[in-house]
Amino acid sequence: MSDDRQFSDVEREVVYRAIFERRDVRRNFLPAPIPDQVLTRVLTAAHHAGSVGFMQPWDFVVARDRTTKGAVKALFRQANEKAAACYEGERAALYRSLKLEGIEEAPINIGVTCSRQRGGPHVLGRSTVRDTDLYSTCCAIQNLWLAARAEGIGVGWVSILDHGALKRVLGVPKPVKVLAYLCLGYVSDFAAKPDLETAGWRERLPVESLIHYESWGNVAVGHEGRR
Repeated sequence: MSDDRQFSDVEREVVYRAIFERRDVRRNFLPAPIPDQVLTRVLTAAHHAGSVGFMQPWDFVVARDRTTKGAVKALFRQANEKAAACYEGERAALYRSLKLEGIEEAPINIGVTCSRQRGGPHVLGRSTVRDTDLYSTCCAIQNLWLAARAEGIGVGWVSILDHGALKRVLGVPKPVKVLAYLCLGYVSDFAAKPDLETAGWRERLPVESLIHYESWGNVAVGHEGRR
């Protein structure tokens, strides 16, 4: 008898494929529009993320207009010049060669916000760690990213932006926090590796070096190594 609560082998592999093939996409966007029903599926997946106290603090500002994108691109240029000044020599040259956004190329941009007052002053599970609303919103972003990958849609997170200025462009109310600005669109292909890894900016760390057993620093012995 089959158990509908269990994933089949094929279904499980599809989940892992979406995770491993997700990319931060900044290039190769196609002009083809994302159908409304597809965008709704992706945003609904984001909305089904876990949230502390079930506060669901996220909102999504969908931007398609060229004027809006142009204003955000101008903010990126300003912030990127400041960021580039942090590096010198070869590192600076490498930084300036990187493609770090696809704001105007992507058919859709989405500002993801966190309403920190949603749910009232006393949200279950949030009294000790106040930033759990931010963490919850990041879970929604990851859901969006994975659902988009399953739909064949690339997503790029533009982190080089002045969020105060971005709030003014998007008309976000003062008490609401902007958490992310995403570029979405169908792409000609998904890179085999993250762009920054391919460019030599950073390498992926081995997961074994990041797993600690019982206490920090004890990374040598896993479950199979116990006696």
